[in-house]
Amino acid sequence: MDAALPERADAVVVGGGIVGAASAYYLARRGISVVLLERGAIGEEQSGRNWGFVRQQGRHPLELPLAMESNRIWQTLETELEADLEWTRGGNLALATSAERLALYERWLDAAHEWPLEAQLLSAAEVQDLIPDLRGPVVGGLYTPSDGHADPAKTTQAFARAVEDAGGTVVSGCAVDRIVADAGTVTGVSTDRGEIATSHIVCAAGAWSSRLLRPLGLVLPQRMVRATVQRTAPLAPITRAGVWAGEFSFRQRRDGRVILAGSRVDYDVRLDSLRQLRGFLPNYWRNRGLFRIHVGRPLLRDLVDSIGAGDRSRHPFRHRHAVEPAPNRRDAARALQVFRRWLPGLDPVESEEQWAGVIDSTPDAVPVIDAVDHPRGLVVAAGFSGHGFALGPIAGRLVSELIVDGAPSLDLRSFRFGRFAEGALAEPRAVL
Repeated sequence: MDAALPERADAVVVGGGIVGAASAYYLARRGISVVLLERGAIGEEQSGRNWGFVRQQGRHPLELPLAMESNRIWQTLETELEADLEWTRGGNLALATSAERLALYERWLDAAHEWPLEAQLLSAAEVQDLIPDLRGPVVGGLYTPSDGHADPAKTTQAFARAVEDAGGTVVSGCAVDRIVADAGTVTGVSTDRGEIATSHIVCAAGAWSSRLLRPLGLVLPQRMVRATVQRTAPLAPITRAGVWAGEFSFRQRRDGRVILAGSRVDYDVRLDSLRQLRGFLPNYWRNRGLFRIHVGRPLLRDLVDSIGAGDRSRHPFRHRHAVEPAPNRRDAARALQVFRRWLPGLDPVESEEQWAGVIDSTPDAVPVIDAVDHPRGLVVAAGFSGHGFALGPIAGRLVSELIVDGAPSLDLRSFRFGRFAEGALAEPRAVL
């Protein structure tokens, strides 16, 4: 996956996460000459650090058609990609510890009733049947049996290998400096290895998309937060479901290890935080218990970069890929403590590894999947707000349809880039 940089391609995909890799895969399958560019290793950043949940339930109603179609792809994806993705169709279970939370799930079910989704409310006894060792204060839950989970890094890398198998080119360790446009149309990308001429570009750069698009005059409001995750030592079987429990969330891998996350995220204030404060304020207020806010080195780094002095300021994407987000050790310890308390019958639970990943989010927590008007030839697939892993396969297919067919097979009007400038943000209706 470190091929030479070609001089020309029909399409160039910027970003080697699951959305970018899936986009390149579906384009290659359609006979498009495609190059996938990633500044680090494939699946090294957001797409290799998340929980691995593949869920339909609890989503914003606007996302449900995409989530359901993506779920259909997931069911046979291991066969399609000829790879072990550790796909487990064990369902997704959201626990409720109060009548108010259970009522919220019921309202979500009412709003989602027009789609053929087999999500259901469970009693406390039915939850106990799914997790026999559970001892937490649970009054019920929301359960969708067709949901599942998979290994994020393995899945992203499998998509990238499939790109090459289908005739595409994957270039890792290649930083894109800028998207080149002329007379209102994209003409190529400039990288640290040279330029590629192309008439179609996909911006799937995750948390870095906003900065990549800004020189084109495109303003993508995007917030970045750090979420801490850990992996435990192997444990006896707990449940096949991916579980959200408020204070913690977990899934169990095939080898018995548990991927475990806490309930809060760390928010490092940056220059963009100040530029986009007004757009995100309602979200901050609504979720004020979720964020742990920090003012420090990231803001100082942005201020230095804004001066425009030095190589890092001129070529920011060449330098930032080596930065390892710092996990919040205190949050990880608390999640482990609560996990042990809710499942006291397990063998001693020890943490093997802890890490952090960056989540990029839009003001309405709904992604952008759109072919923009200016410059022509540019498709943006970013802002997945923590939902990118599950939606990756369908997002990639839709991107290929926008480029090859000129129109997607699903309605993407609610995911258009221009909704932020129009003030047409989606109403907050997701419950997870």
